[in-house]
Amino acid sequence: MIEVEDLSKQYGPHLGIDGISFTAEKGEILGFLGPNGAGKTTTMRILTCYLQPTRGRARVAGFDCFEESMEVRRRIGYLPENVPLYKDMKVAEYLSFVAGIKGVEAKALKQRVGRVMDDCGLAGVSGRLIEELSKGYKQRVGLAQSLVNDPEVLVLDEPTIGLDPNQIRGIRELIRELAGQRTVILSTHILPEVSMICGRVVIVNKGKLVAIDTPDNLARQMQRSSTVFVRVAGPADEVARVLREVEGVHQVELDHSSTSDEAAAFLVTLAEESSATHKIPPAIVAQNWDLLEIRSVEASLEDVFVQLVTKEEAP
Repeated sequence: MIEVEDLSKQYGPHLGIDGISFTAEKGEILGFLGPNGAGKTTTMRILTCYLQPTRGRARVAGFDCFEESMEVRRRIGYLPENVPLYKDMKVAEYLSFVAGIKGVEAKALKQRVGRVMDDCGLAGVSGRLIEELSKGYKQRVGLAQSLVNDPEVLVLDEPTIGLDPNQIRGIRELIRELAGQRTVILSTHILPEVSMICGRVVIVNKGKLVAIDTPDNLARQMQRSSTVFVRVAGPADEVARVLREVEGVHQVELDHSSTSDEAAAFLVTLAEESSATHKIPPAIVAQNWDLLEIRSVEASLEDVFVQLVTKEEAP
């Protein structure tokens, strides 16, 4: 549904994006991650025909974004970071106006606007001025305008930015419901959001593609050293000393949130390919302490993101 091949955009001496390639399948929700200035918005603006690249190619729904841009525009919905709203218009009036601009036929316009207001939870505010709405509802209106032409592809740039937790949950559920119906590219800084709703993740940094895979696979691939949680009924200082002496243990950190008067808890980082996990229980038992818990700690998407970005910036 979306094909990006060796895409680059140069602004004077600066490369906004540099040789990015990826694909998104029909019905897929693809997360697009990167620090500020990484090239996410530039890529989205090229896919939505707002910008022309310096080199490379991009296709949406089988059409070239540069040679067949009008065909691409008919098939996409775009929600930029700053939602384009005419705040002196009423919700239904604004969506009808946008639908007309996007080429929705007059005979289908009313039905289409009604459908998208129902989908986005706007039926109850259809007659209200946009400027009177809360930020969460304004974001819903922005999402509705991106859907009003029934696009095959949705490009969403920070759709939940500035919203409170309840508003974020509502927008997140709405995006999840679109899975399978449309292809969605979602840019966000809220990493747990990506883990919850995206099937695959693209990570860019300094204009370059640094990773693309499912969140789970990325976490497994980036697990250079493993971390185990250990809870022991014993004196914290002494337990920490014994754990540090175990062969293959790289770092021992007291987990204050899980430590109590009865037991001390630690996050123990092991060296790569270390078998120290099997050596920890005997070391604890040898001190006549009770080993209450030992388990692996999986890397989160946030851990993966930080590792990848830090790795790219190290040189």
